[in-house]
Amino acid sequence: MISTRLTAALLILLLLPANVGAQGRPFQLEGLSGGSLTPADFDQGVVIVVVWASWSPHCRNIDSRVAAIAQRWGSQAEIVMVNFQEDRSDVEAFLGGKSSPVPVYLDTTGAFSKQYSVTNLPGLLIFKDGTVAFSGKLSRDPDSIISQTLG
Repeated sequence: MISTRLTAALLILLLLPANVGAQGRPFQLEGLSGGSLTPADFDQGVVIVVVWASWSPHCRNIDSRVAAIAQRWGSQAEIVMVNFQEDRSDVEAFLGGKSSPVPVYLDTTGAFSKQYSVTNLPGLLIFKDGTVAFSGKLSRDPDSIISQTLG
């Protein structure tokens, strides 16, 4: 019979990969228009990532919301969109042939979103020189969060 301590230790070991060292795990997200997004893209400067899904009612106008972020912050940061767990065809249909104001990457397995603990859609991640400086919900007015984070 397995002791309570051993059971607890095994549970901790099972949970560690999902929570410890998340920023160090490799990933490569395919771009909707080509290219890919990898951890190296976050190593220098500021990168603003908006995580979204077409099935979320809070993401219906995500293209215009991200366009506003790109217009306001595009000179100070790289801005990208990461789609959460949808097929390329679903993403293309949702965007309806519109050209996105920023690159769109596909997190088809959800591994990227899980790695960075994205729990709300749309989600907002802000990286500064390879480190997550903000992780949370994309608010209706993200400028104050972005401004405070970029300081």
